[in-house]
Amino acid sequence: MPTPVTIIGAGLGGLVLARVLHVHGVPVTVYEADASPSARTQGGMLDIHDYNGQLALHAAGLMDEFHAIVLAGRQAMRVLDQDGTVLFTEADDGTGGRPEALRGDLRRILLDSLPAGTVRWGHRVDSARPLGGGRHEVTFDDGTTVDTGLLVGADGAWSRVRPLLSAAVPEYAGTSFVETYLFDADTRHPAAAEAVGGGSMIAPSPGKEIFAHRESGDTLHTYVALSRPLDWFAAIDFTDAAAATARIAAEFDGWAPALTALITDGDTAPVLRPHHALPAGHRWDRVPGVTLLGDAAHLQAPNGEGANLAMLDGAELGKALAAHPDDTEAALAEYERAMFPRSAEVATYEGAEVHRIDSAGNTAQGLVDLFAEKGE
Repeated sequence: MPTPVTIIGAGLGGLVLARVLHVHGVPVTVYEADASPSARTQGGMLDIHDYNGQLALHAAGLMDEFHAIVLAGRQAMRVLDQDGTVLFTEADDGTGGRPEALRGDLRRILLDSLPAGTVRWGHRVDSARPLGGGRHEVTFDDGTTVDTGLLVGADGAWSRVRPLLSAAVPEYAGTSFVETYLFDADTRHPAAAEAVGGGSMIAPSPGKEIFAHRESGDTLHTYVALSRPLDWFAAIDFTDAAAATARIAAEFDGWAPALTALITDGDTAPVLRPHHALPAGHRWDRVPGVTLLGDAAHLQAPNGEGANLAMLDGAELGKALAAHPDDTEAALAEYERAMFPRSAEVATYEGAEVHRIDSAGNTAQGLVDLFAEKGE
C-alpha cells in the first residue's frame, strides 16, 4: 500500500499533485488555509506552456477540460511606446504553444477532478515539526494536528513547511505590481481597450512598465510594474484608493491617456503586490518524509513560469511516488534531482533575458528588438 500523502496548500501545484496521485490510486489529503474554494479571487490570466504546464495537465488526464477553458485569441500580444504608438504586434492564430486561461478556471477543473473531501478547507498551518523516522506533525492555527509519513509543502512563498528543509527566507526582488481592473472596457473605456487589443499589451520604460491583459469578455486586468524600494510603497496609503491611484499614475506623467487610463479609470481599488524571491538555485539536503514544490521550493519574481513550474513539479512528484510505491525516499530523491536544476535553469534564463532588456534601456524598442531576435 503506498504511503498516504499530506499536501499543504491547494494552489495549482498542490492540486496537480493530488490529481496525479488520485489517478494512480495513491491516498492523498490536501489542507488549505482558505475557508472555501471561493474565499478569495484566484488572480488573472495564465499562459500554460506546452513544455511544462500542459505536460502536467496531460499527466493529470485533464487536457480536454483544459481546452474547454482556454480563452481563444488571448495569445495575441503587442508592444506600445509611451505615446501609444504600436511598435510590435503578434496575432493569435490558435497555433501557439501558450494558450491562455484564467487561474480560477484552472483551479476549478483540478478541484472538480478530485473526490469530495480530498481538500480540507479552513486549515491554516501554524508550524510543522519532525517526529523522527521520516514522520512529521503539522499544527494548525486552531490547535489541531495531523501526523503524516509523507509531507509536501505546496504552500507558496511563505511556506510553513520549508523550515523543515531550509533556512532560506524570501527577499524583496526590487519590483512590485500594482493591480487594477477595467470592466466593460469596450464600451466604457474604448481607448484603453483599443490600446490593449485582443490579448496582452506591454508598454515598458526604465524602472516602470504598464502591462495589461484582456481577460474574459471585455475585462482588462492591468499590472503596473515599478522598480521601487518597499519604503517607497509604504509611504502610499493604499486604503485611500483615490490617493494611491493618483500617486501611482504620477509615475507615468506624460504617457498617452489611453495607457494612463488603465490606472486612473480603474474600477477596483489598486492592490499592491510586492515581488519576493528565494536565493537563485535554492536547494536542500534530502530530509526523509518531506519535500516542497512550486513557490515553496523555488520562488522567483514573476516571469511567466511560476505557475507552470509548480504544476510540472506536482505532476513529476506524483509520477515518481506512483512509480516507487514501496520506496518513498527513492521517489523524493528522484523528484528533487530533476526539480532543482529545472527551476534553476528557468531562473538563470529569465535573469539573463531581464539583463538583456535592461541593457537595452528597458525601452519599448529594446523589447521589440529582443522579440525580433527570438523570432516571436
